[in-house]
Amino acid sequence: MIEIKNVVKTYGGGESEVEVLKGIDLTVQDGEFIVILGASGSGKSTLLNVMSGLERPNGGSVEYDGVDITTLTEKELTLFRRQTVGFIFQQYYLLPNLSVEQNVRMGADLAGNKDYKQIIEAVGLSDKLHKKPSALSGGEQQRVAVARALAKKPKVLFLDEPTGALDESTGRSVLDYICKLQKELGFTMIMVTHNSNIANMANRVVCMNSGRIAEVYENQTVKGAYEIGW
Repeated sequence: MIEIKNVVKTYGGGESEVEVLKGIDLTVQDGEFIVILGASGSGKSTLLNVMSGLERPNGGSVEYDGVDITTLTEKELTLFRRQTVGFIFQQYYLLPNLSVEQNVRMGADLAGNKDYKQIIEAVGLSDKLHKKPSALSGGEQQRVAVARALAKKPKVLFLDEPTGALDESTGRSVLDYICKLQKELGFTMIMVTHNSNIANMANRVVCMNSGRIAEVYENQTVKGAYEIGW
């Protein structure tokens, strides 16, 4: 379980200080799929970064099963991220000198996962194993990033606009695979997206406005990737 208590995040200082998160409280149960919605500048990506340990808040706590990660040293926090969380961003962050297989294997090696080629096959890239990122389309590069994150077998998967660079067909396919694997393996999933239709796939939806949580609601019926609008 993840418990966020009175989290505050500011950038800058003095007269230029900007408060991006203004006292966030949120609890996420193990195995939940949460979507965070909000306009640009509402704080949703900053909340994702603080929840995942990529950034430290200026106040409040972020607890994983009772352990407050905001109190960890940098070394401990790095180990926490390596062992516990996975990331999928709109930007791919692939290593350009490595092949598809080598990029995915980087994630797999962190978890001792020898079955990573199954994930590459599932995202439709078996014929691209030895291609470098420069030889792939944007959609194919995003699928490599998805496979790399999933090959790590994370306990919590964070996704920031994961379909932003994908066409509808590829986006639906990637979301469908991620959600099927989430149900199979039971990891927790927290996604930031501008696509309000994707919110219909989540267990709960967190709506943000001006650095605060404006609303949290539960979907009575969870839809699949091929049932939502786009």
